[in-house]
Amino acid sequence: MTSRFGGRTAIITGASRGIGLAIAQRLVSEGARVCVTARKPDPLKEAVEALGGPEHAIGVPGRGDDPEHQDAAIAATKEAFGAVDLFVNNTGINPVYGRMVDLDLDAARKIFEVNALSAISWVQKVYRAGMSEHGGSIVNVSSVAGLKPAPGIGFYGASKAMLRHITEEFAVELGPDIRVNGVAPAVVKTRFAEALYDGREEKVAAQYPLNRLGVPDDVAGAVTFLLSDDASWITGRTLVLDGGVTLTGGM
Repeated sequence: MTSRFGGRTAIITGASRGIGLAIAQRLVSEGARVCVTARKPDPLKEAVEALGGPEHAIGVPGRGDDPEHQDAAIAATKEAFGAVDLFVNNTGINPVYGRMVDLDLDAARKIFEVNALSAISWVQKVYRAGMSEHGGSIVNVSSVAGLKPAPGIGFYGASKAMLRHITEEFAVELGPDIRVNGVAPAVVKTRFAEALYDGREEKVAAQYPLNRLGVPDDVAGAVTFLLSDDASWITGRTLVLDGGVTLTGGM
């Protein structure tokens, strides 16, 4: 273990598996203590055990867009570890696929609430919970779908484009003591993205100059860099993590 994050505490949302869990594992390995959140208690309990138990991690189950859950997670983090220094907004949903002209508006409202509006709420709450006094670092997990039109997942992409703008606005508002950045991954091999490559991974990966899809650790490495003091002169930026695919016109 290293101590790049020694003495610091992070909240990572959507972290019972996949990208969120990989970020939490990287932070713990570098000295941080973490609170991980997710909807289902049992996978979250398993994640806490994988992170080394209560000395290193706690889990708070709930919906990422639920204000009461947000309050509970922040309160539990402060009670267990004393402060919230780092925040990673990794929660995101995409329950629909198809043309945006056919989009069910109730589904669109839910996507907006989870992918964009809840990010604002979380940042407001961690700011008021102590970051306004002692500073901190925040990373929002966006998507390359937010960089240009994304047929089939158009409103998901729109919500992630808004998240990128939210990142920039908070960076301007909260500097110099709080840095706010983002990452925009292309297809990463997780359960969330499985429909985009399942059964045709080799064909999908062939579109990428690096000839492979992403894995959660690819995102975790970038996120922990942006959270760390190594990125102390970076704020308001969304780092594209795409294996080069957007250079060739792919997604």
